[in-house]
Amino acid sequence: MLPSEAAFSAAVSALGVSDNDEVIVYDGKGMFSAARVWWMFRVFGHEKVRVLDGGLPQWRASGFDVESSDSGAVLKATAASQAVEMVYHGKEPNPSIFKAKIQPHLVWRIEEVNENIHAQTHQHIDARSKGRFDGIAPEPRIGIRSGHIPGSKCIPFPEMLDNAQKLLPPNELRKRFEQEGISLDRPMVVSCGSGVTACIVALGLYRIGKPDIPVYDGSWTEWEAQPAAPIITAAASS
Repeated sequence: MLPSEAAFSAAVSALGVSDNDEVIVYDGKGMFSAARVWWMFRVFGHEKVRVLDGGLPQWRASGFDVESSDSGAVLKATAASQAVEMVYHGKEPNPSIFKAKIQPHLVWRIEEVNENIHAQTHQHIDARSKGRFDGIAPEPRIGIRSGHIPGSKCIPFPEMLDNAQKLLPPNELRKRFEQEGISLDRPMVVSCGSGVTACIVALGLYRIGKPDIPVYDGSWTEWEAQPAAPIITAAASS
């Protein structure tokens, strides 16, 4: 789940990132958690953020230089964690050079998802695997049932990527959404298991000119935990 504005500001400031900086995000898998960080920066009002397509594996494969983390980088990461702890314990961290300001149109809460089941103002895209979506494959988190939110459609996040874990070209991304019956002219919202891989789908939509797609932050983990959560499975709908 998202941190508070104050916690995000404190962590990013401790990393040495300011409001004026251009941020480039990457991860070690190619395209996984980097999209979540990209989305979080945008949620907190920082549009000068990009994702390195293909991440560290593609960087290495292209023959570019890499280096081991020096002590300064480790100290910054530790300082960021400590700054967040200070905020949540009511203490004042060091002065911020980054000012977070939440952009509510980019993040959905459970109340909006509930309303959308009936209002159907937004097409709901689920980025989990088809087996988990249909309720025939287990969730990776113990004690959580599989299935899906009523009215949602499944586009697993790997279908946004090629074999090198890079985003597909825009024309192929458009085809994938259209194949699943998603109209790119109507509003959308994206979810997944815990709000991470949904951001890859949101990034794919951003690439084809849809920059304001919200992510349901709590996603399936929060939804399933409701005592009376409406859950659809392939068996129930057949």
